[in-house]
Amino acid sequence: MAKPRVLVTRRWPAAVEARLAEAFDVRLNTADKPLAPEDFRAAMRDYDAILPTVTDKLGAPALDIDKPQVRILANYGVGYSHIDLDSVGRHGIVVTNTPDVLSECTADLAMTLLLMVARRAGEGERELRAGQWTGWRPTHLVGTKVSGKTLGIIGYGRIGQEMARRAHHGFGMKILAYNRSPVAPEVLAQCQATQVASIDELLPQCDFVSLHCPGGAANRHLINSRRLGLMRPDAFLINTARGEVIDEMALSHALWFESIGGAALDVFDGEPNINPALRDSDRLVMLPHLGSATREAREAMGFRVLDNLEDFFAGRAPRDRVN
Repeated sequence: MAKPRVLVTRRWPAAVEARLAEAFDVRLNTADKPLAPEDFRAAMRDYDAILPTVTDKLGAPALDIDKPQVRILANYGVGYSHIDLDSVGRHGIVVTNTPDVLSECTADLAMTLLLMVARRAGEGERELRAGQWTGWRPTHLVGTKVSGKTLGIIGYGRIGQEMARRAHHGFGMKILAYNRSPVAPEVLAQCQATQVASIDELLPQCDFVSLHCPGGAANRHLINSRRLGLMRPDAFLINTARGEVIDEMALSHALWFESIGGAALDVFDGEPNINPALRDSDRLVMLPHLGSATREAREAMGFRVLDNLEDFFAGRAPRDRVN
């Protein structure tokens, strides 16, 4: 029996690509550049499965096709706001994601950002590389203590909980959590976290706020000018969720007018394009979407996709189906 035809939209770790090639009739995107909508429309007619990533915008332009051959979109990543679930649902296409396997590494990166922005690490590194450091002095690049401070986590799912573990058990931070649904008491107890009823209640109480909520239209500009105004003037905002969750113009104003202490971003609205208003702020740390960028996490994500594909084509329900 012929193997299912599978399109991998970006280059993946070599170990995962090798396993995929053994199990399926695979085409790799050797150029490793994002596909255009017309490329996706053609692929929808020719392949049984497409394996997209966050860089693939699978909205109406890419899905405007009658009777596609594709039966499953096995997404490489936990977030899937770049996929129009309503449109793919009308075609009867299954969508899966890759939860669990990147939670620890993404939380590690969020903690890295928190420490960088609190201790002005980005500014210090830029100063050194520019040859501008004149030596130690008592008032040089004075930052903010992290240990014992209050961290607010918006989105207390797998990654949010891992962030809480690092902050509470590693740095003795007090954890406040906002989540759309109630969090089990035993889960909160692991980090002595307190769940609050609203984001507006959480923000004024926190020294640091870390975003771990889903993206998509429902959460677009969840952090806007009004909510930035609720933060303490010396508080810091960290985002490893999705870029659209923050109104970037409102954030740039808050940084410019020093109404918050600073921010650290791993994700951006419209990436890889960066809002010019963000570029010039020394109070902002920026990384190029590195949340899951470890060998261990990226391979585990690929093998999770492989598990979902094998289940689907064997007639079993994929464990990570999202629609």
